[in-house]
Amino acid sequence: MSDNAPARTSDVPGPERGVMIPGTTAAPTLFENPGMPVHVHRMADTDPRAAKRAERQVATMFVVSMIGTLTFLISYFAVDIDTPVHIPFIGETLLQNMLLGCGLGFGLLFIGLGAVHWAKTLMPDEEVIEERHDLRSSDKMRDDAVATLLEGGETSGIGRRPLIKITMAGALGLFGLPFIVALRDLGPLPGDWLSTTFWETGMRLVSDPELAPIKASDVTIGSVFHVMPEGIDKTDDVLEQQAKAAVILMRLDPSDIKNSKELDWGYEGIVAYSKICTHVGCPVGLYEQQTHHLLCPCHQSTFDVTDDCKVIFGPAHRRLPQLAISVDGDGYLIARQPFQEAVGPSFPERGQPHPVKGQSS
Repeated sequence: MSDNAPARTSDVPGPERGVMIPGTTAAPTLFENPGMPVHVHRMADTDPRAAKRAERQVATMFVVSMIGTLTFLISYFAVDIDTPVHIPFIGETLLQNMLLGCGLGFGLLFIGLGAVHWAKTLMPDEEVIEERHDLRSSDKMRDDAVATLLEGGETSGIGRRPLIKITMAGALGLFGLPFIVALRDLGPLPGDWLSTTFWETGMRLVSDPELAPIKASDVTIGSVFHVMPEGIDKTDDVLEQQAKAAVILMRLDPSDIKNSKELDWGYEGIVAYSKICTHVGCPVGLYEQQTHHLLCPCHQSTFDVTDDCKVIFGPAHRRLPQLAISVDGDGYLIARQPFQEAVGPSFPERGQPHPVKGQSS
């Protein structure tokens, strides 16, 4: 190669390599690293009045955010939920819904606009280049990084601009309140509602759906009764109460019952168990007289009535809760006490029910 021959691209290191023009065979030409473009200062960088004006603009946006958030909170409590309002080009809508949406929207929008305007007008905008390095920085670089962060906090003006700091804190602090307040619309906490049923001590067992009292003499060996507590039809939430209180009643030969507790909680071989499957809450309504098995038709969980309704097959993991029964002076079957454990499927707070009116140990 002669001294005047152009250098090959591969011979030129890094940014000084040439660029081959597409479609030609000419040797590439060399160019110098153009570097970074000239930094153009903003008005707020050179004019204190412009910086102060930008600061007031940012603070105004945060104040508008606070007003929007307060509008949401006040509307939630003070505006009637059924009050209508006419909006041009949209039509009739509910005033509270409009105020809630606008308040929350403006609260979030102006937090974002204020942060963007702050960054665009007041925070440093010079480009900084950092060369690649090993994954773990040296101790000196780490110290430099901390110093850079501290310097960034100083140059951002957060310490020197208390108006922005105060209004931003107010906007961000207030904006979290609507989400906390909105949790109220999820409804009241369940309390012990899942753990208790309508059953109380002394309540008669009535047939479902006739709601006729059942005498012990009416229950023969092999017969099955679907049972509800007396008076359940008088409640305001009938369906919800029936979903928990449903009971299935059978009579066995006392000699077939293997569990002494089951025998004691029954009456002359008559036993009553929750009808709600402990798997996912389906009604356990299929009784096989010869084997004394109760079958859930949904997922085929099978319970042995002779052994305290323990699970002998299927996905259920717990036995059916037993309702202790007796008879009153007229020979009608009654509950000796409410269920002593929660009925139905699992839930996080499942355990012994809280005492209710009429419960005895």
